[in-house]
Amino acid sequence: MTKDKKIALADLRSQRWFGASGQPGNHKSYRTKQMGYTSEDFQGKPVIGILNTWSDLNSCHTHFPQRVEEVKRGIWQAGGFPVELPALSVGETYVRPSTLIYRNLLAMDTEEILRSHPIDGAVLMGGCDKTTPALLMGAASMNIPAIFVPAGAMLSGHFRGRRNLGTGSSTWAALADFRAGKIDEKTWRAFGEGTARSPGTCNTMGTASTMTSLADVLGMTLPGASSIPAVDSTHSQMASTAGRRIVEMVWEDLRPRDVVTRASFLNAIVTDMALSGSTNSLIHLIAMARRLNIDLSLDDFSAAAEAVPVICNLQPSGKYLMEDFYYSGGLRALLSVIRDHLDLSCMTVTGRTLGEEIEGAAPYDDEVIRPLSDPVYAAGGLVVLKGNLAPRGAVLKRAAASPNLLQHTGPAIVFKNFKEMLAQIDNPDLDVTPDSVLVLQDAGPTGAPGMPEWGMLPIPKKLLEQGVRDMVRLSDARMSGTSYGTCILHVCPESRVGGPLALVKTGDLISLDTEGRSLDLLISEEEFARRRAEWVPPPPHYERGYGALFSQHVLQADEGCDLDFLAKPGDTPDPEARFS
Repeated sequence: MTKDKKIALADLRSQRWFGASGQPGNHKSYRTKQMGYTSEDFQGKPVIGILNTWSDLNSCHTHFPQRVEEVKRGIWQAGGFPVELPALSVGETYVRPSTLIYRNLLAMDTEEILRSHPIDGAVLMGGCDKTTPALLMGAASMNIPAIFVPAGAMLSGHFRGRRNLGTGSSTWAALADFRAGKIDEKTWRAFGEGTARSPGTCNTMGTASTMTSLADVLGMTLPGASSIPAVDSTHSQMASTAGRRIVEMVWEDLRPRDVVTRASFLNAIVTDMALSGSTNSLIHLIAMARRLNIDLSLDDFSAAAEAVPVICNLQPSGKYLMEDFYYSGGLRALLSVIRDHLDLSCMTVTGRTLGEEIEGAAPYDDEVIRPLSDPVYAAGGLVVLKGNLAPRGAVLKRAAASPNLLQHTGPAIVFKNFKEMLAQIDNPDLDVTPDSVLVLQDAGPTGAPGMPEWGMLPIPKKLLEQGVRDMVRLSDARMSGTSYGTCILHVCPESRVGGPLALVKTGDLISLDTEGRSLDLLISEEEFARRRAEWVPPPPHYERGYGALFSQHVLQADEGCDLDFLAKPGDTPDPEARFS
């Protein structure tokens, strides 16, 4: 047990249930014994909730049943009482129409599971894209001691002698070759199977690895835990260590709001730039910060965009994969390279500072984790754009874009929605050239609904056959962190609520000036006003259910797409004691 015990047994939340006098306490005791536990198993011990986002339809988390047992082992060893609590599993591969809708539902699920049960501390088990921010958002709102156990990335992909095939990044390229007629369907399918070889999240620096890395920087994981491959034995060791540590954290009364500060988030943003992380990170970090009553905005990302170059040579912006990253020193090594840009006094769940936790870390392979003097890309991976087309902002993954398209003016090809885009994109009569700007409307938070990862619009087939592999693409959607290309995303406000994107017509000239951080529709103010006056809002997607709740309360991308009533400051009290 920790030597820094700050609270007594009577102070634990669980004692309001188990320690209550008379019938209420006795009722909880004999109902626990009903499950086969003895008094020695649970009495006088912190109750640790293990929130498990495993399901048979979440391929990233297939190893979680074993990891839960390892977490429990650590909890038992440290003198805690582990209880597994299944939480909503948001598997990126299978959930429709968008996992972002259910990120908020999982966050609410997490908060209310912890609030309604006799839980003193929480182990949060996630990794698949939305599970990381959702679990942390819920735990932040609840604010009891919590530690995050990341799922870890899958093994590197292999196919017919080719190595370093990235989940998503390599398969998008193979899909383009298939659509262009360069490979047959059998080869395309076999190639995809070769990129997904084990349990774990995508093996690129996609959204999953970006968000677990940033959770690590925020101090919510054991230091370096985010880099460990899912099937490495060290991952099992990390799980049991996290189980032991959460018991200590309960006695220390170390909570998320004690660990994570605005400085922690600024560290995360700088690290995001050095990683060339997923564009989804902007939405998730802002949402997470709001749950902690911390002010964070797109301006903070814009300021950090030039602070550090991209030094993480991982797909989709670089060459290597998460397995290589770990064996080159992992996140701790990367942080050691950019340490002068970090606030090293920030706390971690170990009770030690970030500076203490990266002391002695260094890269083992300068090709995977580059020195600042030899970066993969000379500036931060993400850039925030503003202009008359995105007055509240848009984002571009500059390090994964084509350099020749970063300054571009071209005519718009407008698709009113995703269905129209699918129907028209390969039409041989589509009046499109490599200079065109593909525009997708009605794909934002309320539009699609749920802001799906449609932002990497497919290149028209007739251009693929000519060898074109990138174009400027523009939408109020998101894109997978494994995606690449000159894709302008998160245009805000979205088109469905009357943002300027809704007013774009085919043939309009659109100007992208990455250096000047601007995105503009080149029409007159008078024409803007005329179109705005003629615009008619479309009907809602949902009349009832969670979809209606989401659509009525979701915030825009620049505010993190949380539900407005969940993002409010303040605390919700614990439930009152009752007789039974």
